[in-house]
Amino acid sequence: MARYRGAVCRLCRREGAKLFLKGDRCFKPSCPIEKRGTQPPGQHGNSMRRGKALAGYGQQLREKQKVKRIYFVLEGQFRNYFERAARIKGITGENLLILLERRLDNTVYRAGFATSRRQARQLVNHGHVEVNGRKVDIPSFQVKPSDIITIKEASRKNSHVEGAWQTAGGRGRPSWLAPADGEMSARVASLPTRADVDRSINEQLIVELYSK
Repeated sequence: MARYRGAVCRLCRREGAKLFLKGDRCFKPSCPIEKRGTQPPGQHGNSMRRGKALAGYGQQLREKQKVKRIYFVLEGQFRNYFERAARIKGITGENLLILLERRLDNTVYRAGFATSRRQARQLVNHGHVEVNGRKVDIPSFQVKPSDIITIKEASRKNSHVEGAWQTAGGRGRPSWLAPADGEMSARVASLPTRADVDRSINEQLIVELYSK
């Protein structure tokens, strides 16, 4: 399965904002954004910020790249999500973000079982996550209301999972996820809404990009 294998902190610096790809490190002074600011990575980082501000196609492309990197999906996957969102009744941009939020790896992260979506994807891939009592190892699995997301009993002593769970309360959980009976369990109370997604995302720019 293809996936990005490079340094994820470079992605945040390229987008000029924290994408929270490294879990707890993103909240510490060691975060490259804190140390170096929003200067893009590489030898010519400073020169990339000079001149005119991004507009039109460049702005639309950067917004798409930012959302792809937040949810850690590749170009082909992202386009498939957009095409699916366009077929669903409602506002295409909001539909797109809701589909991305409903991914199992994102749900595991948002529930507090992992400190980043990247870590959540590893938990899912390695079979540590159950949905309604059955192991699901597909990160793109779409959760639905009433689903119960649980960490397997044998995996609950994993130091990464324990650490994430202990700090999850401070990070907060979205309203569409609720506590469930049992240890390290969460219930999908409802479908996510646009209000549950990062407000800095301008999904209309992505719709405009793909509508050309």
